[in-house]
Amino acid sequence: MILFKTVRPLQNKLEKLRSNKQKIGFVPTMGALHAGHVSLVTEAKKHCDMVVCSIFVNPTQFNDEKDFEKYPVTIENDIFLLETNKTGILFLPSVNEIYPEGTEQLQHFELGYLENIFEGKYRPGHFQGVCNVVHRLLNIINPDILFLGRKDYQQYLVVKKMLQDFHPSTGIMAVDTAREANGLAMSSRNMRLSEDARIKATAIYQSLQYIKQHIAEGDIEWLKEKAKEKIWQGGFDKIDYVEICDAETLLPVSTIKTGKKIIVLAAAFIEDVRLIDNILL
Repeated sequence: MILFKTVRPLQNKLEKLRSNKQKIGFVPTMGALHAGHVSLVTEAKKHCDMVVCSIFVNPTQFNDEKDFEKYPVTIENDIFLLETNKTGILFLPSVNEIYPEGTEQLQHFELGYLENIFEGKYRPGHFQGVCNVVHRLLNIINPDILFLGRKDYQQYLVVKKMLQDFHPSTGIMAVDTAREANGLAMSSRNMRLSEDARIKATAIYQSLQYIKQHIAEGDIEWLKEKAKEKIWQGGFDKIDYVEICDAETLLPVSTIKTGKKIIVLAAAFIEDVRLIDNILL
């Protein structure tokens, strides 16, 4: 694996690869890597000749400064994990490298209603920060395909829209959520949970499974309330949302229609750590 910390040497390397007709896949991360990130790299290797992974804790997508300060940093382990899984290139830039003109005057992206629902509602400015950093990374790397995890489903849809507007030649692939044996969605934030909370946190996945198992027989609003009950009973401190939506638009549905892709999403806090999860029906 080759490690780059600055833009120009990385671009020189990528230009040589392109001149040899090599297909480039890109996996952007914020570090604190786990098996879910490895699954993105593995999928990218199936479709591309060279996989570039970036590690950059992006300050502009945190609406809560304390959340930014608490974000786990495990760079030595991250490098070992990427090397072990034969990642081709690691890009490890500084804030100045990504935001040479600072983080005050950021580009504004027109994201429509997607910016203001669910994650956008509870984390104001989050998706503008996501789009700014992904846009800048794509300008640097110019990959053929971008690989994102399905766990952050709304983020996937937001970035997909941004690609259509600014990077139409870059493809995008969503990779299925990696889970612990008990069903808990793998997340860097899980590192902040106690062992007891990691066990209790499975309630969020179990609540989504309950909806999946009863979707054909229950009223939508009733199902959402039953799911929330399960999350509360699991030991969560706060629920931001449990919603049943059209998977294409992320708009809530009131009835289930044959042929429509449905996604169930939830966000809740346990031990002051905010977890999100979703499942496609």
